[in-house]
Order: sequence, then structure tokens, then C-alpha cells
Amino acid sequence: MSRRVAFARLVSVVANGAFGLLIGLCAADLGSASAQESKTIIFDAPGAGTGGGQGTYVSGSNSSGVVAGNYYDANGISHSYLRDRAGKITTFDPPGTAQKIGGSFQGSNAIGLNAEGAVVGYFVDANFVVHAYIRTPAGKYITYDWPGACAAGQTTGCHGSGAWNINALGVVVGPYEDTSGNFVAHTGIRFPDGRITTFEVPGSAMLAGEGTLPASFSGLNQWGAITGLYYDVNYVFHGYVRDPAENFHDFEAPGADTTDSFYGTFPTSISDFGTVVGYSLNAGGVYRGFLRYANGTFQTFDAPGADTVVGDFNGTFPQSNNDGGATTGYYLDANEVYHGFLRTADGKYVTIDAPDLDLTSGSYSGTFPTNINGEGLVTGYFIDSIGVAHGFVRIPD
Repeated sequence: MSRRVAFARLVSVVANGAFGLLIGLCAADLGSASAQESKTIIFDAPGAGTGGGQGTYVSGSNSSGVVAGNYYDANGISHSYLRDRAGKITTFDPPGTAQKIGGSFQGSNAIGLNAEGAVVGYFVDANFVVHAYIRTPAGKYITYDWPGACAAGQTTGCHGSGAWNINALGVVVGPYEDTSGNFVAHTGIRFPDGRITTFEVPGSAMLAGEGTLPASFSGLNQWGAITGLYYDVNYVFHGYVRDPAENFHDFEAPGADTTDSFYGTFPTSISDFGTVVGYSLNAGGVYRGFLRYANGTFQTFDAPGADTVVGDFNGTFPQSNNDGGATTGYYLDANEVYHGFLRTADGKYVTIDAPDLDLTSGSYSGTFPTNINGEGLVTGYFIDSIGVAHGFVRIPD
């Protein structure tokens, strides 16, 4: 796979929101040396396929160490799961989920999880229409579509409704594509009493395939602040924060290219203190990590070992941060292999490589941390030497 093809694949993931990927993929001590010692647990969801492109993927974990994600079975159908702290895995699909063998885009995916164990995500029905779901801690389901969401089905390019974040108060945030015929993306907020409001960032373009998207899993904090990205008319990505008072703060990471299509700023997570992490793509084709603090100041960084050669379209991809100031994510090295990293509050780095990795040069495989909780628990997945995904939990000592 060429570097340009790999870049195009990454762009297509972001340009379609996480729809394309997900349909197809003690914090205060983190600055100390002892935090670098850890125990890693590898797990597979029951029923996960063992062929290339199959296996177990991880969205993230809550403060109790419960993990949510999805797995692909031997028929390529996606299913949701929860893994508790003791290692017990519960698999599920919301009512109405299609299970047609060989049916592309069908199944379900658990994307968001709160401290109480409520799960949100999406599922695909027999007509390939995507719907949002909430699964309560008691295992009951609420399924819904955002107002104005398209219902033409995945086969027509309509990605319907999704639920990507839920906080401790039960507020849910997710994206949907509209019925304009251009499948423009919008973001919805659903309150515990069932009230729904929707928004677009001022300046967000409303052309085909554009709009406003939230970040997934940790794009909503406990106070109701939301982060994500929006497209302008030139398909350039820009970051935003929507604060609890419904004010918008759009921003560009330092050095982000704001002129070329599919370049720009890509927020991925917001802490309860309002610190946003994410990555940007500069004019030289290098991805760099950033921290945006609540006062609007920035810190940019590159994980040690990340390829920062101009034109390689490699670099650093932070995915999650916690209230203790720690950040996790992954980086792409000069051999086009991904490695995980943990960046502590004081700027120290720990490399996270799971066992039995595919380290073949040019494979674009490796280790992908997706979340860090308040206790410093890092969760994610890795791709083994035969192309199968496995979940992991990294427990700090």
C-alpha cells in the first residue's frame, strides 16, 4: 500500500465521520516513574472472527474499567460488547439489528459509555438504515433517529443516525446525515427526558458530504462541553468547542494547513477541565499532536519515533486525554507501522506495543490505543501478524 493510498484511506474515515470506519472500525500519579510500569491484558469477544479484517475492536473504557466496543464475526457482521473489570464479556445487538450473513454494513457498534454503564452506539437494520441506540445499565434499549436524519440506507450513501457519547448525566451526543440529498452532517444532543436539539458550527459548510461532527467516545465532558470538527466550503477541517452555555469556539491547531482540502485540525477528546486533544495536518503532510487548554492556548507535540518527514503523511495521532493531564493515542513510524503511546502530564512518553504485532514495513498495522480513563487505564486494540484485531487493557501499577 502506498503512502498516498494510506493517506486517502485516513481522509475517507474522517470525511465520512466515524460512520465509515465503524461500519467497515490514579490519574494524578501518571507523571511519576511508577506509572510506566503496567500489566497488559489481551482479550477477544466471544464469537469474534479469526480471519483477516475480523476480531475485536475497542471504543474506550469508563471510570470503573468497563470496556465497550465491537467485534466482527466470521461472516463479517459487527456486534456490540461490554467487558467488565473482572473480564466478563457481554455481547449484544439492539432490537431490529440485521444479521444477514454476508450483508455488508449490517450489525451494531457500541461507541460511547458512561460511568453508570449506559452504552450508546448505532445499529443497521435489514434495509441498511442506520439508527442510534441507548442501552441502559439494566440492559433495556432506547432506539431513535435524529430529527431530519436521512433514511435511504447505507447502500445509497446515507449514514443515518448515530450516538457517540454519553456522560454521567445521561446526555447523549451523536451525528446524523440529513435528507437534503447531499448527506450533510449535523450533530444532535439528546437529554435524559428525551428532548433533542441539533446544531451546526457557524461557518460549517452545508455542501455534499460536509457539515459538523462530534468527536467520538470522549467528545462530550461531564459539564456538557462538546468538541469535534467541521468542514468549510473547501473541505478543510476546523476544530470547535461548544461550551455548556451553547457558545461556539472554533480553532486551528498551530501549523495546521487551512487551505488544502482534507487538511486542517482534528479534535478527538475533551477533559472535564476543558482541555482538548487531537491532531493536525500541516502543509508538509505531517500529522502533529496538540493540546488546547481551556484558556485557548496550545501545546503541540510529536511522539518519539513518529515519522515527521515532509510528504510521508505519517506522524502522531492522539485519541484521548483524562483529567490528570495524561494523553494516549498512536503514531506512524517511517516503516508505516503504528505504535501506541502514553504521554504523561509532565510530558514523558511511554511506548505501547502489544505482542504478536504485524510489524511488516508498509503494512499500516500495529497498536491503536483509543482511550485513557481517570485511573490511567489505557484501552485499545492491536492487529496481529495475520490481520486479526484483539482488544487490550493496560493497567498501571
